Amino acid sequence: MGTSYTPPTNPDWWREPIERTEIWWIVLAFAWCIFMFVWMTGWHFMGPQNMSNETYKTTPEAFAKKVDAMTTQYTVRTDEATGEPVVAPPPGSDVYLAAMSWQYRPILELKKGEKYRIHISSYDVGHGFSLLPENINFQVYPGYEQVTTMTPNKAGTFSIACGEYCGGGGSIGHHSMLGRIYVKE
Repeated sequence: MGTSYTPPTNPDWWREPIERTEIWWIVLAFAWCIFMFVWMTGWHFMGPQNMSNETYKTTPEAFAKKVDAMTTQYTVRTDEATGEPVVAPPPGSDVYLAAMSWQYRPILELKKGEKYRIHISSYDVGHGFSLLPENINFQVYPGYEQVTTMTPNKAGTFSIACGEYCGGGGSIGHHSMLGRIYVKE
């Protein structure tokens, strides 16, 4: 029998019986694989970390019309720092948020404890949606409308950051791609 650094001396090494300790290690590894498979499957359904969302095909133009219609109907003010519209849609409504180089538009103002269906899509390239500090992350692509139901449970100002490098062209603005959600009492 060779060492771990040399080839086996017996050319029919695969026909040699497996040692008892090796069988126990194989059984232990297999049992651990089964346990982890069951645990991950169960945690997917029982764990609070998974957002349930829907995805629909759309076009950037069609999604832009929805964003513009919602912005026109529910704008309550203009943000002084950015000049972006602040939109306060009614509770239970569909809320549209657009990702584009290098911004999220519009700024949302939601009510604490109320349920909203948030629709997110990109106009240009793939972007990341990271709601901070809540650690909610998912990808946003052009041509697809991500829809998730959210019920804000804390009042405050929440930042949206792009977690996917979306640079390109002569002007790189990925580092400044931020949006905001205000949650009011």
